[in-house]
Amino acid sequence: MTDSSQTTRALSLTRHDAGSEHAVEDLVAVEEPLEIRIDGYPVAVLMRTPGNDDELVSGFLITEGILQNLAQIRKIESRADENRSLVFLNEEVNVDLGRLTRHLVSSSSCGLCGKATLEDIFSNFPPLVERFQVTDQVLLAAPEQLRTAQNAFNTTGGLHGVGLFSLEGKLLILHEDIGRHNAVDKVIGHALREGIQPIDTFLLVSGRVSFEIMQKALAARIPVVAAISAPSSLAVDFAKSSGQTLIGFLRPPRFNRYAG
Repeated sequence: MTDSSQTTRALSLTRHDAGSEHAVEDLVAVEEPLEIRIDGYPVAVLMRTPGNDDELVSGFLITEGILQNLAQIRKIESRADENRSLVFLNEEVNVDLGRLTRHLVSSSSCGLCGKATLEDIFSNFPPLVERFQVTDQVLLAAPEQLRTAQNAFNTTGGLHGVGLFSLEGKLLILHEDIGRHNAVDKVIGHALREGIQPIDTFLLVSGRVSFEIMQKALAARIPVVAAISAPSSLAVDFAKSSGQTLIGFLRPPRFNRYAG
């Protein structure tokens, strides 16, 4: 699912080991900007790992609440040599692009806080009311599946992995990126483009869980989010308010259930 020819780059470096130095060749994770334009209007610049840009853009537009569904998109034109994606909407779609423009480069996840902000989020992405159950056995088996499938991480050690699993434990989609929030958008965009119903899945991230990841999962209607590492306090509060299940420190044979 991740093209290692785009996600990694070979370089020469000097390795220091036990007092001696020698030149070696190694691989590093690629980080480059991606400018998103909608009908010619600049909306955002994302610092991301190249590859699966159409999925990234699709997921970003949905999880940021810019679009309601992918049917509103007429086409996406990727210009990899320019690090630019051009999105063209159907004529009947009306988006206030000036209000949505991100004037700063989005370099990492940024959390929002405050009761008014959460109310605003829930007005766009209502809390989940259905109850979904994932067995302990399914959860505990997921980290090894994710780790085994992370090809780019295995060669660089520098990319986050995010997997979308069926509630029965099958790994449906995996993407890697320098930014965990980008990897989430790639997975969500991929799922929506393939007609996969996120409501019947759970998300597993290779690192920690921030508020923004929980928000993106809610926007896609993903009911369960699990992480190898810790959640933030706002991620926990958000999960409790949104009706999502939040699992942290998923390291077999243990995990913590923070919500749900």
